[in-house]
Amino acid sequence: MAARIYTDRDADLKFLRGKTCAVIGYGAQGRAHALNLKDSGMRVLVGLRPGSKSRQIARKEGLEVVGTEEASRRGDIIFLALPDTRMPEIYEKEIAPFLSTGKTLLFAHGFAIFYRTIVPPKDVDVIMVAPKGLGPMVRREFEQGRGAPGLFAIAQGLSRRAKKTALAWAKAIGCTRAGVIETTFREETETDLFGEQAVLCGGVSALIHSGFETLVAAGYAPELAYFECLHELKFIVDLIHEAGIHGMRSLISETAKWGDVSVGPKVVDRSVRKRMEAALAEIRSGKFARDWLRETAGGRKRYKKLLSKSRDHPIEKVGARLRGLMSWNK
Repeated sequence: MAARIYTDRDADLKFLRGKTCAVIGYGAQGRAHALNLKDSGMRVLVGLRPGSKSRQIARKEGLEVVGTEEASRRGDIIFLALPDTRMPEIYEKEIAPFLSTGKTLLFAHGFAIFYRTIVPPKDVDVIMVAPKGLGPMVRREFEQGRGAPGLFAIAQGLSRRAKKTALAWAKAIGCTRAGVIETTFREETETDLFGEQAVLCGGVSALIHSGFETLVAAGYAPELAYFECLHELKFIVDLIHEAGIHGMRSLISETAKWGDVSVGPKVVDRSVRKRMEAALAEIRSGKFARDWLRETAGGRKRYKKLLSKSRDHPIEKVGARLRGLMSWNK
């Protein structure tokens, strides 16, 4: 059965009016939510540590900035716009002591609640509003009168207003203009992690590297390999984003289309699907989360090593030189 899509007519901003929306953190998502809320007429506080460089930025953009503890004390709805790995410590020290009955904790990702790195008290609402787009896109779409689509979920709804609050927040940041779908913290977390690992980030990056290496090893110029395996990817992704996979195929050559449907499944075959299933199993069992939290607690040595190795890949050097010739990219 198709999921219900909630739009502007299903949400009412009155469930935010008169409340203080405290945004803890001012990174990409925190900034987008805070500014969109402000432009929607909401009362917004930004909570940041005393030495944060973001304090000056937020103030210049017309927002009231206070310490995290004060924002937590004054906030009726407290949005944790923080990295998953930093969130538990900040929550325990600077947010939890100021939670009182009837307040609402809001997340843009289900990781902390689903994997229980944060366990809120039972007398607060716990909700999620997760835009399906990076912070700059959420802000840009709002400013242009459109919106990024999104998800929402309720983990605790003691007040019986949790769903109305989540939909109001989604409306205030522009998501209901495009449509939001109700989900669960578990479903959002597992699908989000899987998408990042198997397709959007890990899968695409590995596919690009493998294609580039295959062409270079066969004697083709690295510059040609870069154009064919990385540079032109944007054009295809843009077409898929606008029209779906079938729509993209209707706009490419017959030769490209034949290669797509006849060769693509041989490259990304059943063995890849099995490894995707194994990755999903590790996400669902909690193994990925445990490994990542342990890696973070241990100083992220392997994480840094893997990033460094990827940063030194030949495609990065070739790409930097070629992109330098494209003045419109600067």
